[in-house]
Formats: sequence, structure tokens, C-alpha cells
Amino acid sequence: MAVEEEGLRVFQSVKIKIGEAKNIPPYPGPNKMRDCYCTVNLDQEEVFRTKTIEKSLCPFYGEDFYCEIPRSFRHLSFYIFDRDVFRRDSSIGKVAVKKEDLQKYHGKDHWFPLQPVCADSEVQGKVHLELRLSEVITDSGVICHKLATRVLECQDLPIVNGQCDPYAAVSLLGPSRSEAKKTKVKRKTNNPQFDEVFFFEVTKPLSYTKRHFDVEEDDVDKLALKVDLWNASNLKFGDEFLGEVRVPLKVLGQSGVHDAWYFLLPRDNGNKSLKADELGSLRLNIVYTEDHVFPTEHYNPLRDLLLQSAHIEPVSASTAHILGEVCREKQEAAVPLVRLFLHYGKIVPFLSAIAHAEINRTQDPNTIFRGNSLTSKCIDETMKLAGMHYLRVTLKPIIDEICTDHKPCEIDPVKLKESENLDTNRENLRQYVDRIFNVITCSGVSCPTVMCDIFFSLRESAASRFQVDPDVRYTAVSSFIFLRFFAPAILSPNLFHLRPHHPDPCTSRTLTLISKTIQTLGSLAKSKSANFKESYMAAFYDYFNEQKYADAVKNFLDLISSSARWDQKSIETPIMLKEGFMIKRAQGRNRFGLKNFKKRWFRLTNHEFTYHKTKGEGALCSIPIENILAVERLEEESFKMKNMFQVIQPERALYIQANNCVEARDWIDILTKVSQCNRKRLSTYHPSAYLNGHWLCCKMSADTAPGCTPCTGGLPANIQLDVDGDRETERIYSLYSTYMAKLVKMQEACGSKSVYDGPEQEEYSTFVIDDPQETYKTLRLVISAVQTLEQQHMQYKRDKFRKTKYGSQEHPIGDQSFQCYIRQQSESSTYSI
Repeated sequence: MAVEEEGLRVFQSVKIKIGEAKNIPPYPGPNKMRDCYCTVNLDQEEVFRTKTIEKSLCPFYGEDFYCEIPRSFRHLSFYIFDRDVFRRDSSIGKVAVKKEDLQKYHGKDHWFPLQPVCADSEVQGKVHLELRLSEVITDSGVICHKLATRVLECQDLPIVNGQCDPYAAVSLLGPSRSEAKKTKVKRKTNNPQFDEVFFFEVTKPLSYTKRHFDVEEDDVDKLALKVDLWNASNLKFGDEFLGEVRVPLKVLGQSGVHDAWYFLLPRDNGNKSLKADELGSLRLNIVYTEDHVFPTEHYNPLRDLLLQSAHIEPVSASTAHILGEVCREKQEAAVPLVRLFLHYGKIVPFLSAIAHAEINRTQDPNTIFRGNSLTSKCIDETMKLAGMHYLRVTLKPIIDEICTDHKPCEIDPVKLKESENLDTNRENLRQYVDRIFNVITCSGVSCPTVMCDIFFSLRESAASRFQVDPDVRYTAVSSFIFLRFFAPAILSPNLFHLRPHHPDPCTSRTLTLISKTIQTLGSLAKSKSANFKESYMAAFYDYFNEQKYADAVKNFLDLISSSARWDQKSIETPIMLKEGFMIKRAQGRNRFGLKNFKKRWFRLTNHEFTYHKTKGEGALCSIPIENILAVERLEEESFKMKNMFQVIQPERALYIQANNCVEARDWIDILTKVSQCNRKRLSTYHPSAYLNGHWLCCKMSADTAPGCTPCTGGLPANIQLDVDGDRETERIYSLYSTYMAKLVKMQEACGSKSVYDGPEQEEYSTFVIDDPQETYKTLRLVISAVQTLEQQHMQYKRDKFRKTKYGSQEHPIGDQSFQCYIRQQSESSTYSI
């Protein structure tokens, strides 16, 4: 989800590898071991949870999490929880990284010490305050100065135990005073509107004769306004602390007026922090990305150069190929390139061109596509994007079964448990391999068209280059579809979104054995048993050393590398797209039925959207996809509930609350995409609910009144290929900008190759340059386009720097910020946070 900023869109995303924890303090009991899981939180909102690792003080998670961040946040936090025998969860410690510090750890494994978790430190949200110092004449005629403190509102307060009934306590702190006053409690809202004013007597003026007051400076420096936010609780433990702000009165300056937003901060209660590693530590790899995307016309020069790459001769002189040459890792270049070419429908000619060039450079057909080249990385990425549904149709049902049944499949005699039988295990494994092999080799008609077209091109290029090898037409394709698509998906189903978490060690071992066998079956190697280093694997493979398996592989490869296009609509089996628990509001189908909120299991396929009382039960309600007219967010004020959205049907809207902001966005996106081609889709909708006889948004009384707000922009119907072309071009620009020094060095290499025919200089030998003159021309155009975009980015930053008002709603004052604010006020200018 993008945030609009004056014609520019800002996207935030985060990719996290949760590695392992170590030195967790032992459980205070005879067992000592703990059952731990880790959560990922935006501030205090949980957006991901790992599986629970049992009986360990050094739990290994090995889980990956990626999400588009749909809102502003201050901290990316990680909590380690312990689940005890009573299934109660207690927090052990946390890692909280400020948003502005995320770049320090970008893309690197880092051990973070766990910090203690206490209620006084768990804060989020902001408060709007207005302070005014004025002269007041008392009843006795004496002039004194009073501070008028206006608490206007708060935003984004946390939900505590399922509720938020906030109030503010306001105090003026000084050497000899601490008087507190409270606002009214605002019920059931985490965005309370207080708008209450409190008066505090401050100090006497130095001189009563001065027309304008001049407060005694020493006294003012010792005074501060303190605002505490509390959640009014009915529990016997008392009200819960939500955060505090301390404002030194010197911010009033000469004007005596101060109006600003403040971030709420943890309570400064003087607690001594624990020593490092006392709670253990957590290994994380965090990649936080913020893309600032300009309107499309800014990217035309660079995008045009990129999209022409397939037609440049030689292709090594093209803009896209050059990106692969200068990036440190080919994967960096492959991801945005593939998404861009997919978006513009030019992926097949581009991949055909770079694959053809690589095949022509390959000397031995047995090493074809074995390296981590730009070609192999781009085809890998294309298969991941275009083939996600294909994997779900073929592999997901049996992978789910393997993960659920936990059948013993260990065939290494050394690792066999005492209670297990080797022959039984072999038979279990053989059945799994047979079933997966059959599912794969019978799935040719389901293979996405774009993958078939790429495989056709690979087969033709390989057969033309190595005419004496009759099998190369198969191995060129199998090296991708088996080696780099099906086998990795079986090995790590969580990385291909086939399972929510990394499998447990026993299941992971089963999947490893299956993956190795399937990989060998698909390789069509001359001596299959020789592929295995382990004798037990070679013996197991004898089960499959029959001609029928090789024939099935060849028939499958022939089918998916055919240039004919298969009609995907002929597949009748519904594809399960997403499922999970959410809360829905009863639709009031009966006139006297209660419209209350209930937890239900929701399930989305490409045919229908259903909800059930629990997972596995029959559907309580089924909405055909063609009946979905729009899917939009629901304004929070409708039911005083966050993360709500609405699925609009011809007769009514279904109101649903997701568990967190990331999940809400995911459901909205996938429901919108799958229903995008419905002919009766709405162009307008009501952003608020219909309650008490009228729409809350536009006040229209008819429940059939047309919407008052335009529906959000359309998305491509193909779920996998939903790509923002401008955003991908921006990412490519960022890569070019990062590696500008290598672009310049590549220019030097072109000059060196053009002038000298002798041995190549070592510093230039890393670049593939087939035609120095053509490559130099392209480099000059690329550098020019990148420099133009760089100037536009710099101008945007300068403009934003000038316009940013510190203390505004968009840029509240936080900790370590008062000096910046005071300096800003004294210089009468604005500062960017």
C-alpha cells in the first residue's frame, strides 16, 4: 500500500529472516526447558508468529517473513514468548528497532540482545497539545501568570485486553509542585477526541510594570508539563499506563504559545536495565526498503532502455544485462527485472535472448544453466511469480498431508530410531515419492503459459547448440522445472507459500529425502545411482530405476516445452487461495436476527468465498466470486474497530475484521484481484457502515443508495502478476545509483577492450563485454538517465526538507527531539525528521 505525498508514492516493505535465539534463561522449575515462539510486531501490533520450538533454551526458527507495511510505524519489534503447560504465554524478552535505525542492520545477520518487557515500556501513539502562557488578574487585583494546557486528541493508542477507554492526566512538575488534573474517559476508541483545557499557576513576573510579561527564566527551566495517558480498567489491578509526554516550559519561548504533536514515550521510572545477554539474544536479518516512486513520466527514459533489451545485439550490451553485470548479487537484479518485464508482457523475448547467449557461451551440455547466472536467476524468479498457483494445485495437498501425518520415512540405518522399522519407512517414503512424481508428471496441462513459452525457447536453443546430444532438449528444461522449481518447493514449502512455517525436523528430513529423489528422477542422468553419495539413497532409488519413470518425465517435459497455449479454464478443481480465522458481523438475513460479531473460519478459492463455524465444517455462507462487486476498507468509526473491510454483494455488504493491518491488506488485495474481471463491479461505494437507518458516511437513508466514494483502483485479474511497473523501475534506478562506480569502471573496460587487443586487464575481467562499442553507448545512456532521476530525487528531498514542520501531525516530536525543536524555533525554519 502506497502513501501519497504530493504526486509521489511511498512504499514500505520489510523482509526478515528469523534465525535462532540463544541463552534463553531456564524455566524456574525442575524441567528448565522452554517452549518458545517469536512474533514480529509493528509497534505493538503482531503481524507474524513463528511456530513454537519445544524444549529448548536455544530455539532455532529458520523462518522468513515478508510484508508490505501498510501504515506508519515507530518500531519494528520482535518478542520471544514462552508457552507453559497450561497454554499460557508469557513474554521472555524483546528486540525493538527504531524505524530510523533499520538501515544500520540492512541485509546482515545480527545478534540482538533481548530486553525486558514491562507494561511501562509498551507504548505507541501520539498526542496533540496546545500550551499558552498568559497574564491573569485575580479577584484581589494581583497579576499572575497561568499556563493553559489544552489536550486536543490522541491517535493510534494501543488496544489493551481487547479495549481502549483512554483518559489523560495532566501535571505541572517543578521543584515544589506536582498537581494533577484528569480529562474525561473516552470509551471504546484508540483515537480519542478530548479537547479539554486545564489551568496551572506558573510564576510571578520579574516586574509588574512591564507591559509584556517576562517570566523568571530560572523558574521556567525547572518546570515541565507532564501528560500521562491511561486506559480506564475495571480490573482490580487498576488502570493501565499507555504512555507519557514531558514538555519543558522553555519551549514556549518569547511568544508564550506552543502547539505541537508528540509521540508518547515509555515511563521513566528509573528501572535498572538488565545486563546484556541476561535474557538471551536473537539472530535476525532485516531488509527494510522504502521506495519513493514518482509519476510514470519520470521513468520513461530508463524504462524504455530496459524494455528494448531483448532486441539489442548482442544482448550483453543491453541495459538489463548490464544491470546483472554491475550488481553484487545476480538476484538483486533479477527480481525487479523479471517483475518489470512480466508487467509489460516482454519477459519471454528477454529471457529467450539472455538464455540463447548463455547457451552459446556454454561448452559442455552437462553444465548447461548450472551456474548462478542472470539467466538462471531470472527464470527462477519468473517461475516463482507465475507458477505459485501451479505449485498449490500440484504439491500443496500432499505436502499438507506429509506435514500432518508425520509418518516415519528415515531410510538411513544410522539415524533410524529404535521404535522404527527400516522396511516400513522405505515403503512410506516410496509411496510419497510415487504420489508426488505422478502429480507432477500429470500436471503438464496446468503449467502456466508463460513458463511453457520460456521452456520452448530453452529447448530450441539448447537443441540447436548441442545437436549431437539428443537429451539436451530435456535437460535444459528439467534443470529448471525439477531442479529449481519442484525440488526446492518440496524441500522448503514455507518459502513457496505452501506452508505457513518451516517444517519440524522430522518432517523436514522426510521432505529432504523426497526432494532429492524427485530431483534425480527429473534429471534424466545417464547413471542415476551414481548421483547419490549415500549408499542407502542409491539402494532406495532402485525402486524407480524403470523405463516408465524416464518416459513419464520426457512426456511431461515435451508437454510443458510445447509452444501450444493451454486453456487454463479447463481446470475444474477449485484452487484454494487463502484461509484463516477472522471476525465477521452477522449480515442480518433474518428480520429479527442479531447483527453481532462472531469468529469464523474464512476460505477463498478461485470459485467462491465462504465462511465456516470452524475449519473443516460445512460452509455457513458461500459467496460466488462473480457476486463480489467490490472489496474495500471500512472506516474505523463505523464500529470503533480497527482493520475492518467490506465485501460488497448485490444485496448487502459483509463486514469483516482481520487480525492485524497486514492481514487485512492481504485479504483485500487477493479478494480484489480474484474478482477484478466481474462485469458488474461497482465504481462507487460507501466507506462507512449502514447503521440506525442511514449511511454514516453520506447520511443517505436508503440502504440501496449508490456509493458516495469512488472505488479504489483496479488490479490485474492474474493474481501472480500484480506488478507496479513504476515501482520496479524505481528499484532498478536505485540499484544503478548504488553501483554507479561499477558502471563507470565498466565504461573504462569498454575503452580498454576497444583500444587494446592484448591480454585483458584483471580489474575488467569480471564483466561480460562482447561488443565494447555497443556496450559503451548503452552505458552512456544509462548513466545519463540515472543522473537525471538522481537530480529529481535530490530536489524532492530539498523540497520536503523545507516543507516539513517539526511537531506537526505527520512529524511529531519524539524522544531526543526537544533540542531539535528548540533550534528550529530559534532559527524560524523547518527541519526534516
